Amino acid sequence: MTVCKIQLDRVSLDFDSCAVLSDLSLITNEKRIAVIGRNGSGKSTLARLICGLIAPSEGHVTVDGVDVLKDRKMAVQTVGLLFQNPDHQIIFPTVLEEISFGLRQIGQPTETANDKAKSILSQFGCLDWSDRAIVRLSQGQRHLVCLLSILVMSPRLLVLDEPFAGLDLPTKRYLAGLLEGLDQTILQITHDTNSIASYDRAIWLEQGLVQQDASPAEVLPNFKAAMQEVYAL
Repeated sequence: MTVCKIQLDRVSLDFDSCAVLSDLSLITNEKRIAVIGRNGSGKSTLARLICGLIAPSEGHVTVDGVDVLKDRKMAVQTVGLLFQNPDHQIIFPTVLEEISFGLRQIGQPTETANDKAKSILSQFGCLDWSDRAIVRLSQGQRHLVCLLSILVMSPRLLVLDEPFAGLDLPTKRYLAGLLEGLDQTILQITHDTNSIASYDRAIWLEQGLVQQDASPAEVLPNFKAAMQEVYAL
């Protein structure tokens, strides 16, 4: 799978007359991109804009040429968002229903959608989860179900919003290993600087603006120093 191109053209977003993002223009051509910043810097808002879940006040967003806000059918087949909390994403009682939902939403017959859902469960060694109740799964297992419900749509871009938050170390390592092996372009929103040290690009947001945009080796030392200064006050 080739690199998925994200383009933001002079994007701004205001909530209640408060600027969350301001005149943001970005073009990405990298395979692994991180977006970092303190709470309230606009990171999660940017993730939702890229997925077409919210509309900018100004400007527009495209992913591989798809207008993710206007063309929702193509958007869900182009980009998928993994939420920080899987319970904010899961809506069905069983694993098979959850994973097949997106396929059914774009018009695939239930039998076809279920077959594809079982196929991806099998691919990840979880076929026996098909009829399992979501409430019986651990936090890490629910995270995996959410990831598989995205991957079954074969998106070219995965947007990960704090994917390791709340996970224990073994589960975090397992999920990180799965993500590392994926062919999709990944944009990760995170506070966990260790998890993105090997990424191709790091974008540091500060109050809705790009503070620095370069390799992690260049950006992370400056970001860590700035955060230490802030929290030392």
